Amino acid sequence: MSDRALQTLVAGGHFFEGPRWRGDRWWVSDFYSHTVSTVTTDGVQEIVCEVSGQPSGLGWLPDGSLLIVSMRDHRVLRRTPDGSVEEYADLSEHCGGKLNDLVVDADGRTYVGNFGFDLMSGADPTTASLVRIDPDRSVHVAALDLHFPNGAVITPDGSTLIVGETLGGRYTSFRIGADGELTDRAVWAEFAPLPPPGSLPDVLAVVGVAPDGCALDAEGHIWFADALGGRVARTAFGGQIVDEIRAPDGLNFYACMLGGDDGRTLLMCGAPDFFEEPRKAAREAVLMTARVDAPHAGLP
Repeated sequence: MSDRALQTLVAGGHFFEGPRWRGDRWWVSDFYSHTVSTVTTDGVQEIVCEVSGQPSGLGWLPDGSLLIVSMRDHRVLRRTPDGSVEEYADLSEHCGGKLNDLVVDADGRTYVGNFGFDLMSGADPTTASLVRIDPDRSVHVAALDLHFPNGAVITPDGSTLIVGETLGGRYTSFRIGADGELTDRAVWAEFAPLPPPGSLPDVLAVVGVAPDGCALDAEGHIWFADALGGRVARTAFGGQIVDEIRAPDGLNFYACMLGGDDGRTLLMCGAPDFFEEPRKAAREAVLMTARVDAPHAGLP
């Protein structure tokens, strides 16, 4: 495992999530300041829009419009290149908990996950669906019975979607059809046996490794934030952890993304915990970077 130098790019956030690289800068949501910002490689942060419903996953349509998850009201918003913001799709019918991360394919189809249950109140976990929004804005259930579908990637050839199941301790892959339908479901990586139904503490105790926000690299490995492990880890197909970067004392990592001019900068979203009330009250979240060997590949 590597011992890489960590650099702090930005400090003083509430809870950063959904990091992306586009153009020459980072894009990131902050749950509890209700903002989406850009961050330059030297740490200059600029707010580009506010999302009262709590922003999360980010992605771009082929026309350059930015899609933003609005978690609490189960909507995906569209920010046009001129800066105006509108509702793109309402996914309320298919959400058992807050809307979460998304990935947009090269044709403009968007795949969005949700919690499946009320995480912050400590409700018992239930499975959730992955929802697809087509370019005509029609909404479809893409996959059922996922254990907290979270960060997702699409391979460079556009043929495969791989989604992390945070409370399943695994990554699940699907073949993407020409019409966006997901088929050939398979376990891509498994870190522990699937936990039986139970309370949230019981499920977390079994899961052990909880894949959160993630990025695909050119060697076909996935860097992911381990929401329970105080690290980002790099997994190979099957679930072997081949590298990791530990979070500094007092922090955990909840999302990561590869970017930079050569795609070899790993951006990590850190905070002391993921609980809503303490994160609202404090500004302890950070964006940190480290250099890695294999560059970014695929989407997002």
